[in-house]
Amino acid sequence: MSEAMKRVAVIGAGTMGNGIAHVFAQSGHTVTLVDVQAAALERAQATIDRNLDRLVAKERISAEDKAATLDRLSTSTEMHGAVADADLVVEAATERLDLKLKIFEQLDAAAPEHCILATNTSSISITKIAAATKRPAQVIGMHFMNPVPIMKLVEVIRGYDTSDATTATTVALSKQLGKVPVEVNDYPGFVANRILMPMINEAICSLHEGVAGVAEIDEVMKLGMAHPMGPLHLADFIGLDVCLSILRVLHDGFGQPKYAPCPLLVNMVTAGKLGVKSGEGFYVHTKGSKDIQVAPAFS
Repeated sequence: MSEAMKRVAVIGAGTMGNGIAHVFAQSGHTVTLVDVQAAALERAQATIDRNLDRLVAKERISAEDKAATLDRLSTSTEMHGAVADADLVVEAATERLDLKLKIFEQLDAAAPEHCILATNTSSISITKIAAATKRPAQVIGMHFMNPVPIMKLVEVIRGYDTSDATTATTVALSKQLGKVPVEVNDYPGFVANRILMPMINEAICSLHEGVAGVAEIDEVMKLGMAHPMGPLHLADFIGLDVCLSILRVLHDGFGQPKYAPCPLLVNMVTAGKLGVKSGEGFYVHTKGSKDIQVAPAFS
């Protein structure tokens, strides 16, 4: 591992942030996980601990590896101090442009001059985020897939001003984490969500129009298209609020009606039916159980 990229700060301790912190710490980096809420950091640490225990139980790492990983991981509720000596910062906050612009403006002021500022955004323009800083050449997209410790893909997205050196370093770091980096250009949704979200939205429209039920739509896609998870189940897993945010970015960015979110999706998010995170979306999700049932609204 390059000593020049040893110290990493991860901003946001949610599902993506704790997974990103996990893989960097397990790969030998010194990591500070940052969140404004101490409770979120406690939940993230517990999740990382459980995930490492699973790896030990499957004999993929040793108990000593787990202890070393946790030793390399610290947490903080104060961003400025946490990034003051960072070589790389990966932002994994909520998918809101206003929030990301504010965070990157603060990161630019607090992080060292050499530090690369990466964002885990799944759809928002890297160029727009970079414009909030005085170092756009060092701003890049590093879009991990969920669950981060398991999924291999990292979309590496160059903004308009992202330098070749920043891109090469990010690609090398992704490989060092055991991931497969794929370089893509900075357009709304990049590749993964530009293709995935219209499919999910069309599945929701099919349900909304009464073409078929929740289980039937998912079964067709699993058996007919060899998808490991149906699109409605996947939407629950991603978070219906996240799906809606990404579709709105696509719709605003391209101005094409094919990206307009289905009214059913909008209504579900408004009602707080967000999928796994709220316990109900298209399915009912019971914490601690892998069994799911179609939500009462669609039964």
